[in-house]
Amino acid sequence: MTDELVKPRVSAPLTERGARVEVGAGARLWRRVWPPLMAVVIVLALWQVVVTVGWRPIYVLPAPAAVGGALSEMLVDPKFWSALGTTLARAFIGFGISVLIGSIIGLAVSRSRILRSAIGSLITGLQTMPSIAWFPFAILLFGLTEQAITFVIVLGAAPSIANGVVSGIDDVSPQLQRVAHVLGARGMRMYRYVMIPAALPSYLAGLKQGWAFAWRSLMAGELLVIIAARPSLGANLQFNREFANAPGLLAIMIVILVIGVMVDSVFTRIANGVRTRRGMGVVRL
Repeated sequence: MTDELVKPRVSAPLTERGARVEVGAGARLWRRVWPPLMAVVIVLALWQVVVTVGWRPIYVLPAPAAVGGALSEMLVDPKFWSALGTTLARAFIGFGISVLIGSIIGLAVSRSRILRSAIGSLITGLQTMPSIAWFPFAILLFGLTEQAITFVIVLGAAPSIANGVVSGIDDVSPQLQRVAHVLGARGMRMYRYVMIPAALPSYLAGLKQGWAFAWRSLMAGELLVIIAARPSLGANLQFNREFANAPGLLAIMIVILVIGVMVDSVFTRIANGVRTRRGMGVVRL
């Protein structure tokens, strides 16, 4: 008799607790998903309204349905995936070189007052300079080649990464440095075990900004430096403009936007994970 009374009291709370966890997870997922979905719906609605009122001819500004059809056709075309692979390869190679160069320059500037005085402001100046302004010089140096595109990607992204390293190291708490010094951290050991880990959030912010500059520089480069043997998203943009294919043009622009948002979300998740492990506030986007 006692066992019969105990069993319902044990099993019911477990079932209710499991249901609450499932509902809570679904609610959290919905809270993350509905704002971007709502933004997409609003943009599509406004787009359709502008097309309906005839602000521009339909061959210049097509309806969302026409662009969606062009996007669907493009996604099953092997030539599109070849162009996408070329663009992504250029992006990751250029960004990887930028990370290496920017990190080295940032560490060197943060360690040397002479270097900071000599090139600190120059790095900021390079960061604010429009990437497209470098292309005439890059084409003069390298011609219409892959090296010209990579050159401008690095000049666009590396300064942001270097500034992220410098800012992160400058923001390391003096108390933390004194404690590490007392415990025996000197020279490179101080940087390896104390300064660089402490500067990681700012470094990630610099990487995120550097990727944005690299992606924009790449798109500008593919519009200007068209290599016939290597189709790319930028080259397809140019070809669609020349042939007045507005649906195809906007479809490629949507792909470029989605890739940028996806990579940005990866950096955001990594940065939030670092903040969470350190007990800091998480930026929820």
